[in-house]
Amino acid sequence: GTAWQLQQSEFELFPGAILATTNCLIKPREKYADRLYTCNVVGWSGVQHITGRNFSPLIAKAMASPGFEKTEPSDLMDYHVGFGHATVLSLAGKILGHVKAGDLKHVFVIGGCDGFEGERNYFTELAQATPSDSLILTVGCGKYRINNLGLGEVPNTGLPRLLDMGQCNDSYSAVVVAVELAKALGCGVNDLPLSINLSWFEQKAVLVLLTLLSLGIKNIRIGPRLPAFVTPAVLSVLVDKFGLKPTGVASADLEKMLKHEQ
Repeated sequence: GTAWQLQQSEFELFPGAILATTNCLIKPREKYADRLYTCNVVGWSGVQHITGRNFSPLIAKAMASPGFEKTEPSDLMDYHVGFGHATVLSLAGKILGHVKAGDLKHVFVIGGCDGFEGERNYFTELAQATPSDSLILTVGCGKYRINNLGLGEVPNTGLPRLLDMGQCNDSYSAVVVAVELAKALGCGVNDLPLSINLSWFEQKAVLVLLTLLSLGIKNIRIGPRLPAFVTPAVLSVLVDKFGLKPTGVASADLEKMLKHEQ
């Protein structure tokens, strides 16, 4: 599937069993409620919940489902996933080599929560405009704004330009990669050619933001609107101490990021 807000229509069209393992579950429709299962901390009244890691009911439902008529849809592009911090850091030597050689000049974090608002096209426009000698780390439902762009590879590196690090709960991976990259280069995270652009939607994203701020990471852009709890007084502190700023026009913001003006 794609972003959380489309799950009702996508789950209806999916001809199989569905397991919800994390949050962002919204009210199930009758058409698929009988083939929806939850586990761990996720649950919904009337939806079957898996306990004790016994997935037998889910497997049985999946085996009894009709499945797709075509096993290899011809209109889908290849898309690679699984770039958690362990995977990315296993390539640290290669990545650092390309940074030092000048093949890789900038790293962007573009992701977070998604929503319906048209202003969220900012993140698509930003990703499209990033130069070919840059990497994009993406995480959360915000990745669905950019994971169909076909950005290819960073020239002369063999590295995909877009690294999908997982869902919102995997935001930790992007933090770990940034911290370890800074250690390897003998600098602070704020000295890296790194720009963080977070798509804001709901309270879970507060934890991601607070984690970044607790590490002293500065000049984060957040949008398309600032969180409702950011009063003028709070904003003043976040701007003065951390350089937090709202997203603006993608092309203008990108120019500042590449010049390290932030």
